[in-house]
Amino acid sequence: MHVSPNLISGKRRYLAGVVLLPFIAVICVAFGLKDDKGFDIARREVLLRKIGHELLLQSGDSTSRVLPVEKIAENEYQIRFENELTFSPDSLVNTTGRLLGQDPQARDYVVNVLNCGNAGVVYGYAISKNKKDDIITCKGRNQPTACYIINVKFKPTGLSAATGGYILGGLPILAFVGFLFFRSAKPKREALDQDTGIITMGSVFFDAQHRKLTINGNTTELTGTETRVLRIFALSPNETIARSRLQKEIWEDEGVIVGRSLDMFISKLRKKLEVDPNINIVVIRGKGYRLEISG
Repeated sequence: MHVSPNLISGKRRYLAGVVLLPFIAVICVAFGLKDDKGFDIARREVLLRKIGHELLLQSGDSTSRVLPVEKIAENEYQIRFENELTFSPDSLVNTTGRLLGQDPQARDYVVNVLNCGNAGVVYGYAISKNKKDDIITCKGRNQPTACYIINVKFKPTGLSAATGGYILGGLPILAFVGFLFFRSAKPKREALDQDTGIITMGSVFFDAQHRKLTINGNTTELTGTETRVLRIFALSPNETIARSRLQKEIWEDEGVIVGRSLDMFISKLRKKLEVDPNINIVVIRGKGYRLEISG
């Protein structure tokens, strides 16, 4: 079957859009993730530094410094202090829980307090978003004054809530852009009406523009309605076409749909096509019609 270059070009543009749009979406998400992740890291480090500040105050130290928070791994940080301090496990658990509660990604984390001299763990606990999985021991036992490092390790959580919000917020815009692209690229039925190509169906040549059928060298004239009906079948050979679709596409512009009119025009087309035994319009009971082409 011969289909016009315009239709092929339209389909190619449509398929190109289907392929390119996901890539555009991935790029947009990637940039959103990069910017948002940098902000989240900076905010988390501020919260960790504030934890160190409150621990010093609880230790009775309001003058020495909390040293710069060090990121030692992708999701692991260390809080260091200028001077020695003492801490209460109860206060440590409550302070970190209260402040890290402001971090949407800090749902699961492990805190270990290390001794600066030998890097031994003097105290540790684990917090989970499922509270029954929390691991907190040795509360109520104050630790002696010494040099400590607070090590906080977070469980990776994938997309943050904020990042997810940005992405979801951008989806309507992306969908609108995609709609505009597909609307302009997708082959339209109106464009098919301007097709000047000849469609070949077996030994039948269908000239829709001039409303003619040529079979074995003999030319038969078609009416305007017969041409519209046959065009729908010719562009979807060996596929079932719903009766409602045929009626809608052929007669809706005239404002009146007469059920028996479709049967009449299909009957006329059958007679004009019967010269070629390899092509026929058959009834698919309960569904519609199909242009069958064999040989």
